[in-house]
Amino acid sequence: MADGEKTPFLGSEGQTALPVHTHDPSRGRKAFWTQVRTAARVFAVYMAFKAMLVVVLTFFQPADEQASWAMNAFSQLRSHAFNKEELYLSVPDPASAWLASREYATHPHIAGSTEDYSDAKVILKLFQDNFGIAPPSELPVFPAGSRQSRSATLDIAKLRKPSAWIDVYYPVMNTPLGRSLSLLSADGSAVEWEADLVEDGDPRDPEAAEYRNAVPTFHGLSADGIAEGQVVYVNYGRKEDYDELVSKGVNFTGKIALARYGENFRGLKIKRAEELGAAGVLIYSDPRDDGAVTVANGYEPYPAGPARNPTSVQRGSVQYLSLYPGDPTTPGVPAYPNATRTEGANVPKIPSLPISWANAQRLLEEISGGAAEGARVLDGRASAKTVRLVNHVNTRVMPIWNTMAAIPGHIKNETVFIGCHRDAWVMGAADPTSGTVSIHEVVRGFGALLKNGWKPLRNVVFASWDAEEYGLIGSTEWAEDFPEWISANVVTYINLDVSVTGARWGARGSPSLAHLIREAALAVPHPTDPARTLWDAREDDGPFAGAMDEAFARLYEEKVGEMRAGKEEVGIPPLGSGSDFTPFLQRLGVASMDQGFGGTAHDAPYHYHSIYDSQLWQETYADPGFLRHVAVAKHLGLVALRLTDSIILPLNTTHYALELDEYLEKVEAIAASMHTSPDFHGLRRSIRRVQRASRALDAEKEEAELKFKELLDKLPHDALSSIAESSPIGDKILPGWLKRLLDIIFGGARRGGPLGKFIRAAERVQRANAKLVAFERGFISEEGIEGREWYRHLGVAPGRWLGYGATTFPSITEALTFERNATLAEEEASRVSALLDKLAETIAV
Repeated sequence: MADGEKTPFLGSEGQTALPVHTHDPSRGRKAFWTQVRTAARVFAVYMAFKAMLVVVLTFFQPADEQASWAMNAFSQLRSHAFNKEELYLSVPDPASAWLASREYATHPHIAGSTEDYSDAKVILKLFQDNFGIAPPSELPVFPAGSRQSRSATLDIAKLRKPSAWIDVYYPVMNTPLGRSLSLLSADGSAVEWEADLVEDGDPRDPEAAEYRNAVPTFHGLSADGIAEGQVVYVNYGRKEDYDELVSKGVNFTGKIALARYGENFRGLKIKRAEELGAAGVLIYSDPRDDGAVTVANGYEPYPAGPARNPTSVQRGSVQYLSLYPGDPTTPGVPAYPNATRTEGANVPKIPSLPISWANAQRLLEEISGGAAEGARVLDGRASAKTVRLVNHVNTRVMPIWNTMAAIPGHIKNETVFIGCHRDAWVMGAADPTSGTVSIHEVVRGFGALLKNGWKPLRNVVFASWDAEEYGLIGSTEWAEDFPEWISANVVTYINLDVSVTGARWGARGSPSLAHLIREAALAVPHPTDPARTLWDAREDDGPFAGAMDEAFARLYEEKVGEMRAGKEEVGIPPLGSGSDFTPFLQRLGVASMDQGFGGTAHDAPYHYHSIYDSQLWQETYADPGFLRHVAVAKHLGLVALRLTDSIILPLNTTHYALELDEYLEKVEAIAASMHTSPDFHGLRRSIRRVQRASRALDAEKEEAELKFKELLDKLPHDALSSIAESSPIGDKILPGWLKRLLDIIFGGARRGGPLGKFIRAAERVQRANAKLVAFERGFISEEGIEGREWYRHLGVAPGRWLGYGATTFPSITEALTFERNATLAEEEASRVSALLDKLAETIAV
């Protein structure tokens, strides 16, 4: 065998055959290495082809990469490995909720305190533990405005895994120094009576007893000063109450107004008194507003029974919330450490104090000259003797801490935001700890999903806001810090404040979220009756019976009716203010919602902002088994999941557009009651345009989703599932020449193949979603509402003299109700009409 026997290595056509010389060891080694090199070449060709497949699937996308989410989420969109909602709903647990409440609600944590900062770090650890975030070597606490703070939010789109941090803002707030309330003798030379201004701290409620003096009874952001004058009873201190007294000849100059809590935000009771020349204001909790559960009806006061403890005092902010929320000294801009500050236009200039029913009775007796009940009428009588009110506070710049967490999704420019404030006036077992406890369970549920391989389609951001109680400060400063990012990224804001104070569940929100809220509530079991759903809990009532004050009963029935308002019996009324959704919705136009179990006229009275908003009260009366806390957590998480993972955002703009008819009807009814007829025809035509455009958008979003799913099912699973989001090839580091070559080779596939069609379908989906998000943005006017320009939403805003309550078409409504000017109402209607015409163009398909 002179030439040797030739054996092909791989049998490839045209491949050089290698002679085999069995008798020559050196030739054998040479043959072996030649075969290795050949195998390596073949493997390299295979890998190059596979790499080119990956490149073509990632390279041939729109220049803005907005369709890349469809590639990255392909496997998850096609996967049915586990039912996300079923797994999530299995996690929130009453025992876990009870333990969390025990951890958060058994110590004071007023904003800016060391306990508040400790709780901020506890929430940070909750995020880290459940979202798989490794704690960094240094605590991620960043001063607002610093590079680290800015990057933490602005770089959410760059995240590959969850992140958590704390942002520190520096608003102006205050704490109490000294205060007193005295009734002086007729000649003013002696003190006849001194109010104790404390809650009794009954030892049967252990935390209330221990912390009875931890946070003295005072008003947040109240004015420092001393006032002396006669006391005048002003009922709820609403604008109409003051106006009635003025019409009866009452001169408030130098007087001290005595108002009861309820019906409007406490700061507005002071604002109107200040405008009328009053020297100071006292605000008390009246048992008439406790419905059926009163001592007069035979119920023992708490903690012996369910009735109000007569020494309980409602602390709270007296900021003029309907002018603007947040740090009084930095309106419209974030409270950085070095911020340029104003004097603050949304805080009182006259002193005030909150007092108990026990103390208020003595002053009412002084007004009537007999029993306290005799003074509780709007007749303008003033006390014969002078009252001296002293309120000294320490007003200063104080740090607050927002604890944040972000879970990155596949769609980098769409974010679902979930927020709940953390600070309390004392322990705050209901406000806000019940909300924090429900969020605790939501975080656990999302953590379980992450551990099972879930990655959300959209980003999810959680916030534990600080200093909400002083005036929505933490959320407002953050929103004023990142307005562009919010406008460009946040699709919805889900708020939680108080989860549980009583038996009846309710929700408020943007009309576009109404159907989603209802559908999720129908999917969550009733907390105590397995035969019903959470939606049915809107009809629940408290367990206590008894007679009620007639005036209170009328107001109560009106409020119950408001909660049923809305088209198609959906029954989700709009949001006013009083919680952290305000900057998102009413300044930046982000669709928002809030929910919770509230008290009824037959529930144990809620000791709002008192030491008796305690763990014992929560366990005894509000939610003994913590089943309501869990129901709220399940509903909130379900809403969030459907917003996060739906291909088309579940925002019903047509429902919203139809609600605008009712908004206009309310304005027309106000005008009719004033015997005036402003011309609103242009506004009605604009509403019709929005309704037509929204119906067309309904058809487009439905077709876009169907087409996307159809093409998704046609794509080969193995091809797209090979794409790794972390692949360096997918990061587009290829040189331009190679990209052009690939375009030549695979361009046809891009234009007409399944992949190209799929990419275009994904782009179509995102265009539809952008229009859905733009709907709420369409009500934002850069000029804002006249006289309170911080509020920019011309569809809904807190009423100028309500604070908490919502006013729809606020600029038009207030032109009629407060200015009594039909011409101004027409001008405002034209402004709204222009916004709606532009909105119709924006959402047109």
